Amino acid sequence: MASFMTPPPAEPAGQELAIDARGLVKRFGTFTALDGLELQIPRGAFYAFLGPNGAGKSTSIALLTGVYGPDQGTIRMLGVDAVARPLDVKQRVGVVPEELSLFERLTGRQYLTFCARMYGLDGAQAASRAVELLELTELTYKAGALVAEYSKGMRRRLAIAAALIHAPELVLLDEPFEGIDVLAAGVIRELLRELSRRGVTLLLTTHVLEIAERLATHAGVIRGGRMLDQGPVEQLRQRHGVSTLEAVFEKLIAVPAARNAKLSFYGEPAANVVPLRRESA
Repeated sequence: MASFMTPPPAEPAGQELAIDARGLVKRFGTFTALDGLELQIPRGAFYAFLGPNGAGKSTSIALLTGVYGPDQGTIRMLGVDAVARPLDVKQRVGVVPEELSLFERLTGRQYLTFCARMYGLDGAQAASRAVELLELTELTYKAGALVAEYSKGMRRRLAIAAALIHAPELVLLDEPFEGIDVLAAGVIRELLRELSRRGVTLLLTTHVLEIAERLATHAGVIRGGRMLDQGPVEQLRQRHGVSTLEAVFEKLIAVPAARNAKLSFYGEPAANVVPLRRESA
């Protein structure tokens, strides 16, 4: 792991939450995207933020990162009021949005160096960290190529490297595994594991429940802009009387009727056909 990533300082007593959002409401016209959302993430947690499409996950991240302001509610991040002091928070947070907007006419190395300088690192620090992160994300061989030439998986890895360039204490990742191949997913997965081992707090949204099951220490399930339940993964399993995080998710949101769908015009399944494994929601 990059040498500049060190564990975050101990949180003062009474401020052990990396994210403490209370009663968040966000409306877009007559549509209520968030309806009193409660989101509490302890320092050092790997938090899987789960929910069906349209549940409010991306809107929540947009509020946490200051893209939108809440209509109601409070947000404290790393002990700081994120609404009143957004710049103080942004200096300590890394963000990987679902929709990437990278400077395509820069090379990968130039892009990382640019991001580092934007966070106030000097030229030597910026260059050193760019080299280290390119190696860590297995992009060294593409360091001199324009970002426009990168595949989707390469862009995702570059975006994660850019989010880490200033050694943030908290990293927010919105669907980092969306639409990428198994090799890119493996690189990202191992990188996230190492960040977690270093004590960095991670908030991850994903529809791939297998990844959440393997990585997360904490989880929350959201639907209709409200938090249905959250806490340490093991406590969630015990509370809902199930053995997996996937089962917790399905129990909270209710299994869609289509899970047991039958097509009358196809007749009965052939006796020698092996049923497909049921996919997660």
